[in-house]
Amino acid sequence: MLKAERYRHFVEYFSKNQPDAVTELHYDNPYQLLVAVILSAQCTDKRINQVTPKLFERFPDAAALAASDADEIFTYIRSVSYPNNKAKHLAGMGKMLTEVFCGEVPSDLDDLQKMPGVGRKTANVIASVVFDAPAIAVDTHVFRVANRLGLVRASTPLAVEKQLVKNLPENTLAIAHHWLILHGRYICVARTPKCEICPLTWFCKYYAQQNTETALLKAEALKFRKSKDAKKKKIQKAIVKELVKRSVDKDI
Repeated sequence: MLKAERYRHFVEYFSKNQPDAVTELHYDNPYQLLVAVILSAQCTDKRINQVTPKLFERFPDAAALAASDADEIFTYIRSVSYPNNKAKHLAGMGKMLTEVFCGEVPSDLDDLQKMPGVGRKTANVIASVVFDAPAIAVDTHVFRVANRLGLVRASTPLAVEKQLVKNLPENTLAIAHHWLILHGRYICVARTPKCEICPLTWFCKYYAQQNTETALLKAEALKFRKSKDAKKKKIQKAIVKELVKRSVDKDI
């Protein structure tokens, strides 16, 4: 199947079945989403959603965050992954957002990445979700699913991003991010993908390869068993022949 066909099938399926896919992080404004995405690195959205209500109550805006310090912020996020580093990032982000951007989350990717804790992935999330920019963030789910489906063939997040941006219709980039994440989170999981319930197997490159490999392995196993059985029968036949010979010699 040509790559263009895979992209077409991918867009057609999700446009019909998940036309309103959105992030599972809870937020009310760009500032809250920025905080949540920074915290979500190598952590589940479920955990972040458990932490942020009290965090946002204490720090309702960038100015409140800037007026605090990493030690206090840590007490609100201690249950997330890497809380020490993230507390420092949030403190620094609050100060820069207040002092440099007047408390308003910038839309420019370069400006976003100037803030502590904001890498390319986080910047792309904010740009696409908040500002509806033609950008796509690549996390572990997006990276895995895009490669498995055969939409991309890439070994780095940046390469995946570039190939997706090049081949997806521009108006689908923002939502395609959520399509890939949700599919990777609930069906195309890392260790044991749930291919038996996946609706995309008919054009999935990974599924085709796995089934081809499985068929080959089964064929090899069957061939080995037949060879083993044939060898076993040959030995048994030789033993019977020898026993018959000995019996005849004894009678003589």
